[in-house]
Amino acid sequence: MPLTPEQILRFLSTVHPYDSLPQDRQVQLANEFEPRKADSGERIYEFGEELPGIFLIYDGAVEITDQNGEVVSQLGPRNSFGERGLLRDGTAATNARSQDDSILLVLPHGLVRELIAEYRTVARFFDRAGKTTQPRANDLATSLAETLMAATPITCQPDASVQEAARQMRDKRVSSLCVTDADGALLGIVTTRDLSGKVIAEGLAVSTPVREVMSTGLLTLPPSSIGSDILHLMMERRIGHVPIVEAGRLVGMVTQTDLTRFQAVSSANLVSEIAHASSAEEMAKVTAGIPKLLVQLVAGGSRHDIVTRLITDIADATTRRLLALAEEKLGLPPVPYLWLACGSQGRQEQTGVSDQDNCLFLDDSVSDVDRDGYFADLAAYVSDGLNTCGYVYCPGDMMATNARWRQPVRVWKEYFKGWIDKPDPEAQMLSSVMFDLRPIGGQTALFDNLQDTTLKAASENSIFVAHMISNSLKHSPPLSLLRGLATIRSGEHKNTLDMKHNGVVPVVDLARIHALRSQIGAVNTRARLVAARENGQLSQSGASDLLDAYDLIAESRLEHQAGLIKQDLPPDNFLQPSTLSDFERSHLRDAFVVVKTMQSAIGHGRGMLS
Repeated sequence: MPLTPEQILRFLSTVHPYDSLPQDRQVQLANEFEPRKADSGERIYEFGEELPGIFLIYDGAVEITDQNGEVVSQLGPRNSFGERGLLRDGTAATNARSQDDSILLVLPHGLVRELIAEYRTVARFFDRAGKTTQPRANDLATSLAETLMAATPITCQPDASVQEAARQMRDKRVSSLCVTDADGALLGIVTTRDLSGKVIAEGLAVSTPVREVMSTGLLTLPPSSIGSDILHLMMERRIGHVPIVEAGRLVGMVTQTDLTRFQAVSSANLVSEIAHASSAEEMAKVTAGIPKLLVQLVAGGSRHDIVTRLITDIADATTRRLLALAEEKLGLPPVPYLWLACGSQGRQEQTGVSDQDNCLFLDDSVSDVDRDGYFADLAAYVSDGLNTCGYVYCPGDMMATNARWRQPVRVWKEYFKGWIDKPDPEAQMLSSVMFDLRPIGGQTALFDNLQDTTLKAASENSIFVAHMISNSLKHSPPLSLLRGLATIRSGEHKNTLDMKHNGVVPVVDLARIHALRSQIGAVNTRARLVAARENGQLSQSGASDLLDAYDLIAESRLEHQAGLIKQDLPPDNFLQPSTLSDFERSHLRDAFVVVKTMQSAIGHGRGMLS
């Protein structure tokens, strides 16, 4: 029985982004979608075919496979498919086959473009790219109140005594208390100025209820206000505290001190303070500001690679300052040395959760006594200092304190040669870490020739590259076939997505393989992918898809961490899909599908998508 426009209209009203369109436009679309029947097992399209439009499943089930025939999705009603290839070059980027007798709705290509141009919600839905905003200074004009405010404002009840209020302000080191009722509704505010001017100056008893001295009729702002709104209100009304209220309930407080601290927190300021610190303990007070910096950068729209670069700069500065302090304590080094970082610091991709991964290259003239004496002491001083500053010891002991990773350059050359010649599982693991090395402090000349010669030898050894590819495919995107996301099944992080090991790491591994194949010197993941696109190792379309997917995954990870920090919780990498909107889950899953497709391509010896 053919579908009527009325049936299609009712269906579209339940499917995003069409449900966001005006009613008259939905009515028009109900007549423009073309119904098609697909029998069970019928091929809908194949990779590389020209697409007639975007497909929307009205009823039935469709299986999507990649270019190499691996299943990436099994879709049901209300799911769309074909959009990635259609909006890229008009040809299919996957294969599609009907699993059951299905009814599909097809929206012609021209109408898809028309909707994207006409409606922002449609454009946003089909835009799989990441943010394109550029880094900016800490700008009150663009920062929301929720970024500036204390997320857990200190409050008291109206019946509390002024003495209790004073003690609470003293103990919490704040200059004001919001007075709320049992339901969290804001009733007033009491400040240190109120206590001095209304209690002490007037000789009131310390048992006086707060309600008798608190200020009422308060000027408040919603969380959607921007920093300049708050600053202007403070300047115009000569107040130092602005409660942030939503639906009558107190959700935060912004003070003049908060605004000052916000503008003072920048990567440049933190680096400057670290450079002048005289101990690891002083530096730890500075690095404690990194979570706040992360929140500000994410809220300001900075792209993920900018955020992680700025955060890594702070780790680099901390490491160099600790090296200088170590030399002051131990004396000048007996031979030239180079401290290098690997892992996320090496790639300049640190987030709010980072351990330390490092090693020491020593001049070949070093003696065993100095290697296990002076340089062991230097490594201990720096690694202990990094731990004090929040860069916890590496669980795998990949640190310069481990004698294995504190060696003359000649030994490092033997390491790399051995890993390439005999790529056993340990060699693959170590190569994955050590190919991300980046000099931090010391004589960089100790590393220069080693990187070039190692990349050349690795790229020319097909067996080693094949093993590295196999190793890189051990981390899979968290996809379930039924158009969902595969969460962790048990344990502490049950029902969450590991945005590190199943999110960014698969892309990091892919980028490393392309860097090895093309002898790309960059260690940053995004820089490697861009270089692989430019030299032809990755096709233009394949690289663009993977870059967009990586940007979305990495930014989702940072936004998750920023959200935890704003709740006064420690940042982690475990994202609950239930906290995402349908729109966000759809885009994140599409990004994971791209990564899985690229893994399949490189696993089949292609390494690129046409």
